[in-house]
Amino acid sequence: MMAANPLRIADLRWLLLGISLVMLLHIAHFSVWVTVFVIVLGIWRYLSQHYHWRLPGAFLLLPLTVLAALGILLTHRGLFGRDASVELLALMLMLKLMEAKSSRDLTVLVFGALFLSITAFLFTQSMLYAAGILASTFALTATLTGISHPNGSLDWRTQSRISGKLLLQGLPVMLALFFLFPRVPGPLWSIPQASSQALSGLSDTMEPGTISDLTLSGEIAFRVEFEDAPPPPNLLYWRGPVLWHYDGRSWTMASQQLFLPYESVQSDRPVTKYTVTMEPSNRRSMLLLDMPAELPPESSLTRDMQVLSNQPLRARIRYDAASHLDYRLAAEIHPRVLELNLQIPDIENPKSRALAQSWTDAGIPQEAIIETALRMFREQNFVYTLQPPLLGEQAMDDFLFNTRRGFCEHYASSFVFLMRAAGIPARVVTGYQGGELNPVGNYLIVRQSDAHAWAEVWLQDKGWVRVDPTSAVSPSRIESGIAGAVSERDLLPFLARTNSPWLKNAFLNLDALDNAWNHWVLEYDQKRQLDMLSDMTGHKLSWQDLVTGMMLAVAAVGLLLSYFILRGKPANRDVLQHSYNRFLQKMKRRGITRRAHEGPLDFGRRAAAALPHKADEIGRITEIYNRLRYGGKDDAGSVNTLKQLIKSFK
Repeated sequence: MMAANPLRIADLRWLLLGISLVMLLHIAHFSVWVTVFVIVLGIWRYLSQHYHWRLPGAFLLLPLTVLAALGILLTHRGLFGRDASVELLALMLMLKLMEAKSSRDLTVLVFGALFLSITAFLFTQSMLYAAGILASTFALTATLTGISHPNGSLDWRTQSRISGKLLLQGLPVMLALFFLFPRVPGPLWSIPQASSQALSGLSDTMEPGTISDLTLSGEIAFRVEFEDAPPPPNLLYWRGPVLWHYDGRSWTMASQQLFLPYESVQSDRPVTKYTVTMEPSNRRSMLLLDMPAELPPESSLTRDMQVLSNQPLRARIRYDAASHLDYRLAAEIHPRVLELNLQIPDIENPKSRALAQSWTDAGIPQEAIIETALRMFREQNFVYTLQPPLLGEQAMDDFLFNTRRGFCEHYASSFVFLMRAAGIPARVVTGYQGGELNPVGNYLIVRQSDAHAWAEVWLQDKGWVRVDPTSAVSPSRIESGIAGAVSERDLLPFLARTNSPWLKNAFLNLDALDNAWNHWVLEYDQKRQLDMLSDMTGHKLSWQDLVTGMMLAVAAVGLLLSYFILRGKPANRDVLQHSYNRFLQKMKRRGITRRAHEGPLDFGRRAAAALPHKADEIGRITEIYNRLRYGGKDDAGSVNTLKQLIKSFK
């Protein structure tokens, strides 16, 4: 068994750099106390090596291990699951670091850190995280390079160069495995996590503050690539949850237990086709333009034209869709649907009820009542704001007659309430409105800050008609987005309020790269793999063909790498070793024999100490030989120099 070499501080520095990069990948997911624990142990271990402090023994490490496990148990109510398992692995890695005393211990830590870095993909598979994992792998490979070197520490430049070469040599194998390794539907393995974990996105309910809070997030909700030119902004309504029931405070969806017929869509215009790449939301809503015409796979349609996935969306998905932008929805409708969309609490908001009743008593037609309500929002000092005041018990009365300051959910909610009080069936629709066109990739970016709420009213012979009360108060919200519609721009996410063209372009270019990463790497599934390789080969492939091709490709890459690595310059190598052997023979005649375990540097130092009057010559010969032998630069000029030095050595 190979003896374990003492730990060198240079190797520890490389290891701590690699572990730090790995921990940075997880810092957004770690509990605060876990982050503090990791930082303290890392600093402690480095200072112990630097100042030669005694490492903690089992009497301290054992209680720390128990406390770490108890902390995970209390934080996550268990030791299993994605978050708990990753945090526990990180803590155990740092505790192992505290007892590392040899290069063998560092080797174990390197492989543990490599495994921990891969777990970052359990949280996100973005291009930025992939780059972070590559950086940590580089540092950890450099650590292994230093540990494996037999003649003392390498300088950091040499370690970096060797690490880079090793990773580049592995790149062709990685590409062969990526393109040819047979894909299977779904992940090969997974770690359970809470199905109710909160993610940014639309809720199935709406109350004051629901959407205005969501607007403060700059996260991307989904991206859209249109088959033709994108529609104008005033047609970009992305349909989400449709809310029927109001309890005086919040709006909720209709129960799926209602046995009512599905609403029909009529249109004589061509459909608009597009592809949506949707980020995970942990909910079932799939966003399509009003009004869905073709459903994505693994989805269904509710009676009120909301598209739902068969399973909660816990991973990024890409789906093709089509919509009618000019349509008639539910021109004929079941009476029970109209009844449900006229319900409001009997004892709530008397002023709002009286206002709506006055319009009805005046004999104003339904369409004129709608326009009257919109004109009220337009002409009477109503303000579109991200910071509306809190509403009292009579929320509609308080908003319409007192505060008159609100966000889209306030206007949609109050408008639907007024319509119902005036005898016009109405409901609230939530979703997203608009989006930002990225000219780099020619696709639309829809962020959480584009979340929106509007209304639908049912009119005889017209069916459900979209009415957006927000457009009456702030037309710029619909035409140019949220940034141009509110005064509190400093509350908006950075990308929604920046006016710097170069900074905006930089973010759009980065997003185009990220979108390409999602499309070509993360979405390279079984179907795309078989389709692409079948097109390249000209015939339909099976998974057996993929396995055969993968093995041949890896073997070919291995042979090519072996050729380029080993070809070198044999003549120079032979001359180099022959010359150095002559030097060793001269030293042996003086009674200085190289030991079996001794490398050139160690032997050179011992020989120089034995022959101090020849120390400079011995050092020069050893330095040139070591550089030529292990530095990868066996040029003929240096080999000739070494031959002359050894020849003249007496």
